[in-house]
Amino acid sequence: MAEQDPSREEIMLLAVKKTLTRIIKDTATPPGMIHPLKEGTLRELRDCLLLISEREQELAREAGRVMSERPRFTDEPRARDNVVIPLESSGLMKKKPKTPDA
Repeated sequence: MAEQDPSREEIMLLAVKKTLTRIIKDTATPPGMIHPLKEGTLRELRDCLLLISEREQELAREAGRVMSERPRFTDEPRARDNVVIPLESSGLMKKKPKTPDA
């Protein structure tokens, strides 16, 4: 199945989300210091990010895409990279001695 190109709205949502998260990161303060943004502004930033996230999910659902992907480390193995080898064929499992029937 070919990936669809993102719509104009999805591109705009991503740009706004990136800008808002950068503002939040750039204004972050160490614990105990007063934040330069007012509490109301921080609440509005959270609300905006929530609205963006909800709309991204709606657009993905309408396009038939799955939004279940999560961030991962680059060296973290993916599920499709895992190979299952039965212990019996690996030689790691000791064979049980045959017992005579009583």
